[in-house]
Amino acid sequence: MLVKNWMSRDVITIEKDASMQIAVKLLEQHHIRSLPVMHKNQLVGILSGSDIKRASASNASSLEIHELMYLIEKIQIKEIMTKNPITVSLHQTVDEVAELLLANNLSGAPVVDEENHLAGIITRSDILKVMISLTGANRRGIDFGFEVKDEPGSIKKITDTIRRFNGRLASILISYRDAPVGSRHVFIRVYHMDRSRIEELKDNLFNRFKVLYIFDYLEASREVF
Repeated sequence: MLVKNWMSRDVITIEKDASMQIAVKLLEQHHIRSLPVMHKNQLVGILSGSDIKRASASNASSLEIHELMYLIEKIQIKEIMTKNPITVSLHQTVDEVAELLLANNLSGAPVVDEENHLAGIITRSDILKVMISLTGANRRGIDFGFEVKDEPGSIKKITDTIRRFNGRLASILISYRDAPVGSRHVFIRVYHMDRSRIEELKDNLFNRFKVLYIFDYLEASREVF
């Protein structure tokens, strides 16, 4: 999945010569954590709530409150912003961005086009939306977890079994985390199941595969093995 399909396009920005006071108002008004900083339609930095806190704290110790408020009005964004911010391109994948944000402890990153113009911003919230979409959250029925051999065709055997019971597949996710060497974990979400055949399906799956769990959302039941 590409960044351009999931980023936020309506980006609230601020000019580098604006005051810190304006930045505070924008962050609070729009309930956002950072502001791309612009100059002549070019991205020149990014300003976060942390940048503002650091600037405020460094000046607060020896000033009266009215002096501090005056200073906040006078401090310009270019003095406290993070210059040369980490950016991502329109054509990077969401998982690449997730790794980038995690590695750099970022809540989000500006998205730029081929000419380095600001095209949008992608945040951790956007990535969570991608995860929800990938798991087929709007088609919840029954979730199955399996441990299978890490070899071609191991997943197809399971999905063929589910399809024989007229189950429709909403999503298939694979993970190697905590799986034994030579194995992988497979997570399958099924919907539109014939409820009268679920127990028969379970018996069939247990007899042929290693089942890790079964979550039935409609019956609100969870079985972990």
